[in-house]
Amino acid sequence: MAYLLAIESSCDETAAAVIDRERRVLSNVVASQDSLHQRFGGVVPEIASRAHVENILPVIDAALREAEVALCDVAAIAVASEPGLVGSLLVGLTAAKTLAWVLDKPLIPVNHVHAHLYACRLAAGTEIFPAVGLVVSGGHTNLYDCRSLAEFQLLGTTIDDAAGEAFDKVAGILELGYPGGPAVEQAARNGREDAIRFPRPMIHSDRLEFSFSGLKTAVLYEVKGRPGDDRPTPAMTEQRRADVAAGFQEAVVDVLAAKCRQALRRCNRSTLLVGGGVAANRRLREKLGAAVDSIGAEVHFAPGEYCTDNAAMAAIAWEALERGQAGSLDMDVTPGLIRMP
Repeated sequence: MAYLLAIESSCDETAAAVIDRERRVLSNVVASQDSLHQRFGGVVPEIASRAHVENILPVIDAALREAEVALCDVAAIAVASEPGLVGSLLVGLTAAKTLAWVLDKPLIPVNHVHAHLYACRLAAGTEIFPAVGLVVSGGHTNLYDCRSLAEFQLLGTTIDDAAGEAFDKVAGILELGYPGGPAVEQAARNGREDAIRFPRPMIHSDRLEFSFSGLKTAVLYEVKGRPGDDRPTPAMTEQRRADVAAGFQEAVVDVLAAKCRQALRRCNRSTLLVGGGVAANRRLREKLGAAVDSIGAEVHFAPGEYCTDNAAMAAIAWEALERGQAGSLDMDVTPGLIRMP
């Protein structure tokens, strides 16, 4: 039996997984850094890089032990090489290169964002391409035309904040804690979506792009008041906090659902794939399911454990390996966010 050892360190999660050729995930170990970044309300790149250095070897060792697989049985090493934080990516790539060189095994670079969509394929257990793909996370809000397992065409992305970043910032405004996505979702369960009507940026635009910065500012004004406006802002009761969270969440979800429906029609696809940390949001799943169903399409979500950053989704490397594609030991990372060409 041949096994793939996958390594993920694109942002603030150090992860390793062992996946067999049948795409069965034998282990998926993740070391979270949430406690390190909590006081800052977001990821601090230098802190993330240092934590990766400390965690990378123990995480790889734990993944191999949990899978009961020896290094000599590994057929290839997969590693997230783009996009992400440069320091974080380099830690994972250095570990992967070292293992590939010592073991004399192929090194397979993985696009972290494409892998989020492949997580839907892992869950489905069957062919689900071609499709439209939505990756919605702290760093990315991207739409793709997924023509095949090997061809992902970027249709549109955010022109400012990603949806997950907006969740984090709104959680900070509402003093809900970090990470913001789960905190806002939890607060919103006790709120009314229609209590406060927030703007839906670009929802009527023909462009398959997103913008959440203005929505975040609208929440700030709702909570703190507008500059130059002397009228007192309502007291921040627990119910008002919940209503603001619910109204904000509903605005984000409405925009995502509208753009996905628009992309499905434009690309003439009948399947939507959704991955990334925000894909775990229950309200998003409800509204996307309804939006897609209304036009006779179907939706596949990444499983909850594969929504946030992990290495199991790097099983996409098997597709490259079986096509005879591999990286070289002098390959480099491609940091940063994805932008339209």
